[in-house]
Amino acid sequence: MAVAAEASHIALVQAAAERRFLLNRRRLAGPATIIVGVFGVLPLIIMLIYSFLVPATYGGVEWKFTIENYVGFLFQRDIFDDTLQFVPDYLQIYFRTFVLAGFTTVASLILGFPTAYFMATRPPSQRNFWVFLITLPFWTNLLIRTYAIQLIIRDEGLVNDALKGIGVIDQPLHILYTNFAIMLGLLYSFLPFMVLPLYTSLEKLDFRLVEAGFDLYATRSRVLRRIVIPLAKPGIIAGCILVFIPALGAYVTPLILGGGKQHMIGSLIATQFGTSRNWPFGCALAFILMAIVLLALLAYVRSTTGKAQVLHG
Repeated sequence: MAVAAEASHIALVQAAAERRFLLNRRRLAGPATIIVGVFGVLPLIIMLIYSFLVPATYGGVEWKFTIENYVGFLFQRDIFDDTLQFVPDYLQIYFRTFVLAGFTTVASLILGFPTAYFMATRPPSQRNFWVFLITLPFWTNLLIRTYAIQLIIRDEGLVNDALKGIGVIDQPLHILYTNFAIMLGLLYSFLPFMVLPLYTSLEKLDFRLVEAGFDLYATRSRVLRRIVIPLAKPGIIAGCILVFIPALGAYVTPLILGGGKQHMIGSLIATQFGTSRNWPFGCALAFILMAIVLLALLAYVRSTTGKAQVLHG
């Protein structure tokens, strides 16, 4: 009986200790949970509610439920017979945005991978210096950096003056206010977001594996494809996400380098909250973008999880 009582006492003590541990963990996570809830989840809930309301005349909302904000993304309702007509204008803006963001991501990867590899293969005493150079543009406001790009690529800018000076062109190239100018600005703005995750992955790379590949008579391209890139895959994925998603919502770069002629999703949403004063439709546009991105990420996660299960199986 004494042994049973002692075992019961030990179980009670262990249960009390576990409850205290869980309580302390909840207390430690409490401030972070409150911050995420107030500044992250709550605004999304408010925007979701607003997206199903009627816009007021001079901004704001009227508390009447409607799905017209989502219908209006693809259709326009006739004011006379109330029929719906397919209008692809917003869809074209979304498509242009995804294409520009995609090209920006690919260009960032093409430029960022060799840059990160170069940084990772420098002596340890020099790596912090190269990281400093990559992060240096962040010390300047994005608006100023974008205006700097505008001064470089405008008709009387540095690029055209240099090309005319060496006799390559007679008339200036019209680069500014084009899709290429927007992509160039996005590339300049988000390239560090690609380089840093790649550098983090490549810095941890065991280069003895690369030497082993060369010892087995593998070519440089084969070592790159079979050893370096697979081991750097987490950095590639993180960099692509960190570039692609912010590029989708870019506002300053399309406004300045696109001249308001090449709309992207960010400027479209800003117009709804500003000039058009249609807050519910702006919220609906934002949630449509969020839904597309989340579905794409979920599809990617499921595909990678399925491949992992097949490999382990």
